[in-house]
Amino acid sequence: MSQVKKSTTRKSAKLQVFLWACLATAMAACGAAEYTPKPKGFNRIDLPKTAYQPLEETHPYTFEFSEHAKIRPDSSGIAQPHWINIIYPSLGANVQLTYKGINSEKMLNDLMEDSRKLTAKHQIKAYAIEESQIKTPAGDVASVFELEGEVPSQFQFYVTDSTKHFLRGALYFRTATQNDSLAPIIEYVKKDIVHLLNTLEWKERQ
Repeated sequence: MSQVKKSTTRKSAKLQVFLWACLATAMAACGAAEYTPKPKGFNRIDLPKTAYQPLEETHPYTFEFSEHAKIRPDSSGIAQPHWINIIYPSLGANVQLTYKGINSEKMLNDLMEDSRKLTAKHQIKAYAIEESQIKTPAGDVASVFELEGEVPSQFQFYVTDSTKHFLRGALYFRTATQNDSLAPIIEYVKKDIVHLLNTLEWKERQ
């Protein structure tokens, strides 16, 4: 075999090896590109059908709350009369309600300022706090605070008749689950809180 033919044969063999190597690399790359890790899933949340019942306990206020919730007295060391919790056993949610009787305009202003300060404490973790007002059918005005971010309380409010009664509420969860996965439950309970405000009545008015 001539020197030219030997050189051509070696080049052809090297070319075939190179082409096979490229083909194998391309096939491996295609296979890798087709694989996509599945996103981390969250547990399915089955929300109960909305239904309400009247608060029948003896308090200066009354309202309608979810049939899927239970009323429990506040057992904390700082609890005062008529402080209660609306607990959702199946959802791990709790709406804390604190009540104060008003005896002066200064006291009312102090209570409203304290409520805003308590909400502002979440500013470190909250990336948005939106305040809005709700005019209730009974003629009261409720200030509502919606908090976004990984905060322990995502929804807070206070409502008053401006002369005798002041009621503050805050939504909490007894779980470390991130708020993104709790979003359906948060929206569900928020609707219940708005219904509470719309059905709220003071048993004594000035």
